[in-house]
Amino acid sequence: MIGLRPGRLGSVVALGAHCDDIAIGAGGTLLTLCASRPGLRVDALVLSGGGTPREDEERAALAAFCPGADVDVTVLKLPDGRFPAHWEEAKNALEELRRRTDPDLILAPRTDDAHQDHRGLAKLVPTAFRDHLALGYEIVKWDGDLGSPSVYQPLDDDVAESKVRLLQEHYASQRHRGWYDREAFLGLARIRGIEAAAKYAEAFFVKKLTLDLKG
Repeated sequence: MIGLRPGRLGSVVALGAHCDDIAIGAGGTLLTLCASRPGLRVDALVLSGGGTPREDEERAALAAFCPGADVDVTVLKLPDGRFPAHWEEAKNALEELRRRTDPDLILAPRTDDAHQDHRGLAKLVPTAFRDHLALGYEIVKWDGDLGSPSVYQPLDDDVAESKVRLLQEHYASQRHRGWYDREAFLGLARIRGIEAAAKYAEAFFVKKLTLDLKG
């Protein structure tokens, strides 16, 4: 069943092409989930950054974004920006993760993301997780590829602020980037909040969702 039943959410898979993708796209949602579900299982797979200082950043960041959760993080060594040439390795990693997990929810990049690494990973998700609800998160970038999402997770003010603070604290390697700042992250969250009738929100894209309206 490609859906989420009320009260059933004990396991999450979070996928990223690069270290910081998960936190940028769904950090507020992870904070919200973990606060309401102590002991939540979170399996994170990141395709690039393994064996570099970025892996250390990612492990520390995801621990902070998932307080009280049972977190397992795998960071591979695929070269940044070269995902299409390493499709088989990424596919194998997703299939191995599927063999040891049966998540209630998947957080992953969206399939129409302009970055080839994000897009490639997103398109692999349904080949390994065929009957799971996958929400595609968004990452603001110079490509101007923001779209019209269909799913929203409202964020409490303190959660939105905590997300920005943790992003700044844990990803020192990214602070020099012109788009990596408080205004960008809170600005997008504020826009998505307006769309969700809230102050702040994270937005997601869904390709397929099965309803169960029998009650």
